[in-house]
Amino acid sequence: MYKILVQLLILSLPILCCSLPLSTRSRWIIDEATGARVKLICINWAAHLEPMLAEGLNKQPAGRIARLVAEMGFNCVRLTWATYMFTRFANLTVAQSLTRLGLVDAMEGIAVNNPGFLNVTVVDAQRAVVEALVRQGVMVVLDNHVSQPMWCCGEHDGNGFFGDKYFDAKEWLQGLSIVAKLYKDTSMVVGISMRNELRGPLQNASVWHGYMESGAMRIQKANPRLLVIIPGLHYDLSFTYLKENPLQLNFKNKLVYEIHRYAFTAGQTKMWLNNIFAETCNSVRQGIQRQAGFLSEGQNAAPLFVSEFGVKQVGVVRAENLFLRCFLGYLAEMDLDWGVWALQGSYYVKHGVHGPDETYGMLDFNWSSVRNPEFLQRLHLIQQQIRDPNSTCPTYHIQYHPSTGRCTRVDNNSELHATDCRNFSRWNHNGSGTPIRLEGTELCLSATGDGIPATLSRDCSSRRSKWESASDFRVSGGKQRWERGVFMLGVGLYSLIVKSFN
Repeated sequence: MYKILVQLLILSLPILCCSLPLSTRSRWIIDEATGARVKLICINWAAHLEPMLAEGLNKQPAGRIARLVAEMGFNCVRLTWATYMFTRFANLTVAQSLTRLGLVDAMEGIAVNNPGFLNVTVVDAQRAVVEALVRQGVMVVLDNHVSQPMWCCGEHDGNGFFGDKYFDAKEWLQGLSIVAKLYKDTSMVVGISMRNELRGPLQNASVWHGYMESGAMRIQKANPRLLVIIPGLHYDLSFTYLKENPLQLNFKNKLVYEIHRYAFTAGQTKMWLNNIFAETCNSVRQGIQRQAGFLSEGQNAAPLFVSEFGVKQVGVVRAENLFLRCFLGYLAEMDLDWGVWALQGSYYVKHGVHGPDETYGMLDFNWSSVRNPEFLQRLHLIQQQIRDPNSTCPTYHIQYHPSTGRCTRVDNNSELHATDCRNFSRWNHNGSGTPIRLEGTELCLSATGDGIPATLSRDCSSRRSKWESASDFRVSGGKQRWERGVFMLGVGLYSLIVKSFN
C-alpha cells in the first residue's frame, strides 16, 4: 500500500451571507436568527499606532481598500484600536494627530485619497472606515490592541497586562464601554476583542479572571449584540488555567476565545529549522490542543478564533514556510475561524520611521494590489466553510496540499490535476487500507510506481489502489514533489487522512 501526499478533508458549501447579530452554539459561531454557521474569515487592519488612524488612507481611498478586502475573499476585518484614542484623544482631529507627529507626507497623501478625513476626529475617522467596510458586506471585529497608541508587542512596553505603565484597568473598562456603545446601531460590527496579546511579568491567572469577567460584562451591558472575544495569557497562547476554573458568565452564547500563532511563537523558530518537520508539526498541533484547543471540546465547548497568524510576503523564510505548511493543514482540519496578519502594505510611522513597508502585508507598499498572489491562493480552502454542524448531506473528502494550497480535480478525460481549491473533485475513503474512490463513479486513485503520477483505475481491489494513512506524521525520508500539475506519490511521502464528519 502507498502513503498519500495530500490531506483528505470534508467540505460543504460555504455560507455566502448571513443575518445579524451573531451568537455561538457549542464550538460554532452562528447566525442568531437561523442557527446557520457563520465562519469568520478575517484580515487584520492596523489602526492602533501613534496616529490612531487606519493605515493606508494616504495610499488609497478607504472604499477602494475595503473593496480589495472583499475581492480577496475575506468576510471580516479585525480592526485594531488603542484605548487612549477614546478616553484621552477622542476630540483630536486626524490633521492634528498627524501634525503632532510630523507626518506631513502622510497628510499630503490623505488630502489626495481621502480628503474628508483630515478635519474629522480620529474616532469619526474610525467610524468612516467601518462604514466603508460595511458597504462592501464585510463584518468588523474591533480589537483593543493597546492602551497607549504604539507598535505592539513587547514584554516591557507598558501595554502588556493590568497594572503596567499604560494599562490602567478602569480606563480599559471605560474604553470597552465607549466602543461597544458607539457601534450599537452598526450591525456589521459583530464583536469586540478585549485585548491583544496579554503578556509580561505582571500576568496572573487570578487577575485575568477578574478583569475578563468585568470587561465581558461591560461589553454585554453596553451592546448585547456583540460577540465578546477573550484573549489568553502569554501572547494569546494559553488558556490552561480555565480547565480548573472556567469563567463565570451567564451569556456564554456570546463568548469566543482567541489565540495567535506564528513560526516564532514561544521561541519555536529554531525548532522548525533544526528538527524533523513531521515531529515538529505534530508537537505544535498537540500543544495548541493542550493549551487552547480543549475549549472547543466537551459539554461547554466554545468557538476558538485564531485571530492572528501570518508569514512574510516577500522573500523565502524557511521556518515560516514550514510553519505555514503545518498550520494551514491544522486550520483546514479543524475548520477554525481565523484572521491573517495583515492587510497593510505600509505604515504612516513605525518605531519613528516614516512610511515603512510591512513585509507581512497582503497588499503591496502602495496598497494597490495583492503583494503575493501565491500566498492568497494557499488560503482559498480555509476561506471556505469546511464543516457544517447543521448539514444533513452525506460527507465527502477533498484532497488538499497545504504546501501549495492546491486540491485535486479530475477532468473530463479522467485525468488528475492540481487545481485551485475553489474547484475540486469529491472523494470517498473508508479508512487506512481501503481505496480512495472518486465520488459518483467506479474509479479510484491508483499508484503506478514510486515517483510516477497517480492515475485513476477501475481496479479498486489491487494493492496499488489501497492507501495507508500517515495520521501520525511518520515519515522515513524523501521530499514532496509536483510535476505536470498532478501529485507525485511514493515511498516516504506522507500526510494525514482526516476522518469524515458532519
